[in-house]
Amino acid sequence: MQTLRAIIFDKDGTLFNFHATWAAWAADFLTDLSGGDTNRAQFLGDQLGFDMASQTYAPDSPVIAGTPEEIASHLLPHLPGMSAAHLVLHMNEAAACAPMKEAAPLIPLLDTLKARGLALGVATNDGEHPARAHLQSAGIETRFDFIAGCDSGFGAKPAPGQLQAFARHVSLPPSQITMVGDSRHDLLAGRAAGMTTIGVLTGLALAEDLHDLADAILPDIGHLPGWLDGAST
Repeated sequence: MQTLRAIIFDKDGTLFNFHATWAAWAADFLTDLSGGDTNRAQFLGDQLGFDMASQTYAPDSPVIAGTPEEIASHLLPHLPGMSAAHLVLHMNEAAACAPMKEAAPLIPLLDTLKARGLALGVATNDGEHPARAHLQSAGIETRFDFIAGCDSGFGAKPAPGQLQAFARHVSLPPSQITMVGDSRHDLLAGRAAGMTTIGVLTGLALAEDLHDLADAILPDIGHLPGWLDGAST
């Protein structure tokens, strides 16, 4: 394996713990969307593979790796009179205010990686505006050399466009970059881009869901420095 000189991260489930961040947010969002009607909120939750009572996602929920447009497509048939554009805008505005729960202490970790001379990026299927709001709220937006959302003009994962754009931005071959993510979408994008792939278990996927696409699987991104030390020997 070539020396790794850059890392591109997924956001939700990777930089931030998926369930700790998005379960309570989904319950609040669906309650608001249903006008406080608990039965209707649960019905809308069913369309997204989200259980309001337990505040848990099904493993195949479109929220896990889908774009806002893909998520909205599951709700729109049940929201007469609402346009896709309005629902996506409402979703992005609400998501930008979600309280993010770090998967590991991010500032010291990212500073450690930067001190090693690594270029850092983010590729998310979230919109770029809420993604930047989340990174800014955690005090880490400026640590990244590149940030792309599904609406940044490079497509969405599992297609490799965002990752290829990062490689161009930092002027490195994909073989010197690793993609870190919590879903098969992330790792498929990494493989398609020709990058090393690392799975983390701070999303909803289990190790067995990721093992065929991952060069390594870590409990969380806090283990990256140790993995990098081992990979360089």
